[in-house]
Amino acid sequence: MDHGNHEGHEMPARCAMHMLWNTQIINTCVVFSSWHIHTHTQFVFSLVAVLLLGVLYEYLRFFQQSVNRHIATKLGKGKRAASPVSDSGRCTPERGAASEVVGLLNRRRGRNTDGVVLPAHLRLLRAALYGASVFLSFFLMLVFMTYNAYLIFAVVAGAVTGHYIFDRHVEFDNAGGKSMACH
Repeated sequence: MDHGNHEGHEMPARCAMHMLWNTQIINTCVVFSSWHIHTHTQFVFSLVAVLLLGVLYEYLRFFQQSVNRHIATKLGKGKRAASPVSDSGRCTPERGAASEVVGLLNRRRGRNTDGVVLPAHLRLLRAALYGASVFLSFFLMLVFMTYNAYLIFAVVAGAVTGHYIFDRHVEFDNAGGKSMACH
């Protein structure tokens, strides 16, 4: 029985998986085996798709912020909105702050005197937007983990483009709002 003779039978192209920096174009798979790139044209379309996903991620961040501002304006009606960053620039509450610090060990619930409890439909909207942005951010991380230089560039270019398009204003109350420490 000869298994070496494949005359007339072509082996299907397989996804190439690299754990090192690479610039491979043909037989690159992006996240799924069904997103298998066979041609240069498919690769260009994939780059554009990844770039647009990066722009979409930045749009989702912008849309979340505008929804939060709209909710705060609608429900606040003259109340001063609390900044998520304290006077020291830290994201965690400080002792003596208006909100009571909730202890993890003593299981005491704190009171937030500055905030308003949101209705269920607004919490659901905010949770759905947050879930979509987390999903998209992890998806883009998986694209990044192909270690393909071109795909990595597309992720970064999409984020830069989206940031340029949607992040036009600076809020002086929260100028450092994109801090990694506050996520």
